[in-house]
Amino acid sequence: MTNPKQKLSVAEKTGYSVGDAAANFVFMTMVLFQTAFYTDVFGLSVGAATAILLWPRLWDAVADPIVGILADRTNTRWGKFRPWVLFTAVPWFVVMILAYTTPHGWSMGAMIAYACITNTLLMTIYSMNNMPYAALGGVMTGDVNERASLNAYRFVAVNAAQFIVGGFTLVLVAKFAAKHAAGGVAGVADNQYGWSMTMTIWAVLCLVLFLITFLTTKERIKPPPHQKSSPKQDFVDLLKNNPWKIMFLWTLVHFAILTFRGGALYNYYFHYADKAAMFDWLSKFGLVAPVGANSGGLMETLGYIVHGDRAQLAGSNVASVFYSIVNMLNTATIIVVILLSPGLARKFGKKAVCSVGFALATLGTLTFYLLSPTNVWGMIGLTLFVAVVYAPSIPLTWSIFADVADYSEWKVGRRFTGMVFATIGFALKSGLALGSAAFLEIMKWFFHYNTKLPDAADAVHGFRFCSGIITGVMFAICTILLASYQLNKHTTIQMADELAERRAKLAI
Repeated sequence: MTNPKQKLSVAEKTGYSVGDAAANFVFMTMVLFQTAFYTDVFGLSVGAATAILLWPRLWDAVADPIVGILADRTNTRWGKFRPWVLFTAVPWFVVMILAYTTPHGWSMGAMIAYACITNTLLMTIYSMNNMPYAALGGVMTGDVNERASLNAYRFVAVNAAQFIVGGFTLVLVAKFAAKHAAGGVAGVADNQYGWSMTMTIWAVLCLVLFLITFLTTKERIKPPPHQKSSPKQDFVDLLKNNPWKIMFLWTLVHFAILTFRGGALYNYYFHYADKAAMFDWLSKFGLVAPVGANSGGLMETLGYIVHGDRAQLAGSNVASVFYSIVNMLNTATIIVVILLSPGLARKFGKKAVCSVGFALATLGTLTFYLLSPTNVWGMIGLTLFVAVVYAPSIPLTWSIFADVADYSEWKVGRRFTGMVFATIGFALKSGLALGSAAFLEIMKWFFHYNTKLPDAADAVHGFRFCSGIITGVMFAICTILLASYQLNKHTTIQMADELAERRAKLAI
């Protein structure tokens, strides 16, 4: 059974999607670069960076349920969730810039306080924007196929943003840094200035995209008219929701993977992968040039040229170029494969597609550990393999979260979409915090990582071990959790049809 009144136009799907694209200019910068930004650019110690990455994100996780309770009780002519996207747009713009600006001439204590305050504010505004945004996707339509399609659009936009962030952030940082001498010393790039200017560009894009989302979307699913609002009752009923329990744990581990793997891979490519091998690979495609060469063309305009030679790579940005290219290939692959996710979900069901995808991602990630530092083709090949098998799960899991909200309405007759997405958001933010902090702590205690000596043998082995073995084990845990999730294809369709009948009767 489907409701033709809840079919979504391409314009509305696209408008909704760009809101999460905007969020990913912060999210993917955090996943890929924030750990290195605080240690290598901002100048913090491993301990200080760990605390600043951990505590604001844990606070952010606590903020999500608060926002969820408030959003469920927000009633405006624009709906419950859309106003939150609108009213956080300007604060997001301001704080995003401040969080990646490095004060000059401050004491280390003041620097740590500044980093903690701005990162905490950024994470708080992220919760106030992205939690209601995610819940909005659960009330735009009750049609299960439309939800899958909506989330496919959403994550094409998300991965387009990730493509830009992963492929061009370091390039823009380098370009701005090169034009602004550090400390007034000619020829010394100012990476702090580079980061501030780059994040200003991303912040402007975020502001515009959030406004588009607000203007193009509509909320259609309302709570049952007789439902009484009670945060305590919402939480009691949530604890009866077994699919929610599984997805809560799955989200915690899954998003820990993202920051853990992001921090590990950044260092893997900069300190384990062989620069000469990367140089040779890049040279095959005209992306590097000998000293003094001027190859010209689009790639040099974009910054993808390393002026150096094979014997002089230690001080070059060859790792930045190679890592950016890998990120771009990974994201481009995900964008293409995501388009298959609605069809796969209709044929096999969301649970089956996600379970198989994570199982194969486990194998690909564990194999990553076996690569030698010179096997750059293997690095690219396994990256693309994991992207292909993992990509369909990206939009489908968010559609699953909407199904979890439906499940409570189906079983107990009460709907609290905001609470469901807020508690999932709590798990998401906690996972992000624990992932980045766990990476730094594992490196510190088991591999004697010192930010001043990143190329020490123990540390290099740690980057390799974390990228392959530990990340692979985390993928395996997610696979087990998905296999135990109760809502298969048949049950999801039955639930959606029965809820549609109930809502139709209430509307008469």
